[in-house]
Amino acid sequence: MVRARPVGSRSAEPPRIQPVTEPTPEQLEQLSSVAGTAPGSKPANIFATLAHHPRLLRRFNQFGGTLLFRGLLPAREREIVILRVGWNCGSVYEFGQHTIIGRAAGLADSEVSALAGGDISQFVEHEQALIALADDLCSEDSASDATWDQLRARWSDAELVELLVLAGFYRLVAGFLNSAAVQLDPGVPGWPEDVQ
Repeated sequence: MVRARPVGSRSAEPPRIQPVTEPTPEQLEQLSSVAGTAPGSKPANIFATLAHHPRLLRRFNQFGGTLLFRGLLPAREREIVILRVGWNCGSVYEFGQHTIIGRAAGLADSEVSALAGGDISQFVEHEQALIALADDLCSEDSASDATWDQLRARWSDAELVELLVLAGFYRLVAGFLNSAAVQLDPGVPGWPEDVQ
């Protein structure tokens, strides 16, 4: 079954804000501190675009880095939430980047594809609750009582706080990526093949 991509994605359009290509010393300092960016290599488009505001880029990296590298949630569960938020918000950039990260966290290609509006029955119950949380927050700005009850049965208060902040942060990121029309980086996949 072919699924339609969600509304909002602008990756096929020219960027509304061009990534920084000749950074100032302040921009370069912030870009060189981005996790996963090798010295002398080209930073990902999201960071090169955020570099127009170096102080904001620094805080963005600190906050996002905490969620990605120093959070309480297992990587697989974290990526389920991020990918589903990316799908719900129509952010092909977010979905593509986190397809790579999600695979490294143990998600199979069929699971990544299912997170793009497909059949989620292959996920275990607590993972389906994470998907429901992303769906609820992206459509209603609040977890439903049924979703909350499922989450509460598994996760601690600290983990619940992190789940809510994680979903909210990646909604913010998706809005930035879509509104600025940040382009996919070379080698980053777009939507799954069964999404047009």
